[in-house]
Amino acid sequence: MKLLHKDIEKDNAGQVTLVPEEAEDMWHTYNLLQVGDSLRASTIRKVQTESPTGSVGSSRVRTTLTLCVETIDFDTQACQLRVKGTNIEENQYVKMGAYHTIELELNRKFTLAKKNWDSVVLDRIDQACDPTQRADVAAVVMQEGLANLVLVTPAMTLLRAKVEVTIPRKRKGSCTQHDKGLERFYEAVMQAILRHINFDVVKCILVASPGYVKDQFTTYLFNEAVRQDNKILQENRPKFMLVHSSSGHKYSLKEVLSDPTVTNRLSDTKAAGEVKALEDFYKMLQHEPDRAFYGLAHVEKAAEALAVDTLLVSDKLFSQSAVLDVSPFDLFWTVSPELTQLSGVAAMLRFPIADLSDAEDNSSSDED
Repeated sequence: MKLLHKDIEKDNAGQVTLVPEEAEDMWHTYNLLQVGDSLRASTIRKVQTESPTGSVGSSRVRTTLTLCVETIDFDTQACQLRVKGTNIEENQYVKMGAYHTIELELNRKFTLAKKNWDSVVLDRIDQACDPTQRADVAAVVMQEGLANLVLVTPAMTLLRAKVEVTIPRKRKGSCTQHDKGLERFYEAVMQAILRHINFDVVKCILVASPGYVKDQFTTYLFNEAVRQDNKILQENRPKFMLVHSSSGHKYSLKEVLSDPTVTNRLSDTKAAGEVKALEDFYKMLQHEPDRAFYGLAHVEKAAEALAVDTLLVSDKLFSQSAVLDVSPFDLFWTVSPELTQLSGVAAMLRFPIADLSDAEDNSSSDED
């Protein structure tokens, strides 16, 4: 998601202009929209025209409308978002108060205005517009004098820093200038790591190089961390993993990510994410039970209401071919015995749903 403009007043009223760039952005947009909001976007409208001879025809024109939102329909299969409401600004094709449905499109901007932007919605915009918030893997691909720092998200790889330092060659009888050049290079890479890696999000940091560059650099990195009393680097040392690469150029990242030891480590990272998701579910079950559902009937009802934010499914239930439409939200497959005891499926919701009497009746009859 790209943020083009943001204008929020002190009373929290205001508007933002956004451009959805990938399918996941449509899900974020759905979460931003609420009934009563004002949505301005380009759309297609069928209009009737009358010729000088009196004959009536129709044509489709592209125009920009501003609607007061009344209904929001999100197609999870096609990732399409349709917003229906009444026109609230003068337009040559559409009367004031007339109904229209805007279908939001990828790579086409829209402006959303609210009377009150709460902190949760603003945080969602920040996360959607900052892909680094979804990057749980970082990689430093390096060789002497060259390093590329890359963040890996589920959708893309992002080059965050390129470090180039000229390192003098070793001379007979003296390596002083060479060593000083290496130290300047290592220092620059260390600063790039500290500047661009969010250690609260990133769970694995790959350091890849040909030869012993990676080993020498990490030795320097953690010696400096101790010398400078840098707690962030010291506490996150277990996240660093050394890997071989054929060069320090960005294209070597592909071979690094396909290394079997790396794929195994990243699967462990995913498992850690599953554990945290289960812990978050139990916390929500204790403190906000109307937003923590378990059991197939309950979760299906929440999915029908498009309320699911995070879904946890046990491998056992998956092997039984239980079908849920899971495309738009965070999904965790897990072998957790705790989840199996909760019938194999659980969900954390975006908003509370209190009345589940029908689902409970269905669950009881299914069990019978």
